[in-house]
Amino acid sequence: MPRAPSPLADLDWASIAALRLRARAAADGLYAGAHRSHRRGPGVEFGGNRPYVPGDDLRWLDRRALLRHERLLVREFETETDRGLRLLVDASASMGFTGDAARPTKLQYASVVAAALGRLALASGDPVGLAFVAGQDARPLAASAGRESFDRLAFALASTRPGGDATLDTAAFDRALAPILRRAHRGTIVVLLSDLLDLPDDAAAHLAALAGRGHVLVVAQVLDPVEATFPFEGTVRLRALEGASVVEADAASARAPYLRALADLTDGWQRVLDRVGGYLVRAVTDADPASAVRAIVTATSGRAARREARA
Repeated sequence: MPRAPSPLADLDWASIAALRLRARAAADGLYAGAHRSHRRGPGVEFGGNRPYVPGDDLRWLDRRALLRHERLLVREFETETDRGLRLLVDASASMGFTGDAARPTKLQYASVVAAALGRLALASGDPVGLAFVAGQDARPLAASAGRESFDRLAFALASTRPGGDATLDTAAFDRALAPILRRAHRGTIVVLLSDLLDLPDDAAAHLAALAGRGHVLVVAQVLDPVEATFPFEGTVRLRALEGASVVEADAASARAPYLRALADLTDGWQRVLDRVGGYLVRAVTDADPASAVRAIVTATSGRAARREARA
């Protein structure tokens, strides 16, 4: 009987290696260890068990649970400053846009930033989880730490392709949030990487609800320079990546209303995040990804410093 083709057969392994290298370059020189690990040090408390994932530290295997349940479980610990990372990446169709073939798509750029953030968190011993909003071949990852976690993260990001309409599948955003609601400990950093252009109207409010559970929220709005500035001249024909809408317009007449609508969208997210102590970072795909990583790390480090000052 012939073997079924491997689901990995069509992957561009060179692009996965390139993503890992770019993520390492973006993370190089940034320090993310300004907080205590949830796995080490005095004062840690038992936080429950989860299934073993290859690459987990074998010191935390629960041998008693193995005898009772006949499967490998890992003990988890937490402190008041548990700083695990959950990455929420928008992989809907609009994230596949680039205004110049020499530039990465928004999803490719967001993936490099996400991988770099994951590398920093893993370097300080913190667990990293990954979820996608829509996308094709998307492989969400349960939160884990350990030596192999970065490779799994890079693989999942590089193998996901843009696809789907998050405005039609309004439950897609909530499905991506569900694992964070169920499993993330207090103090977890939740980073959404998205253009914010085609998310459900209530997406900001649903994300903000996580702040009530003690999570730190960061939204990184990823835009192509064309979207950020609308540099067109003359008559332009614009086709939606999500949906079938096609619009023809005079660029000079459309520029101001478009930029105003984009500013209103961004300001709306900013207001929601401000109310819950969250952060909004804007990234454009012709900029060095390290700048976006640095802005996110700086924002979350500032939150940690303020919390420790109040303690």
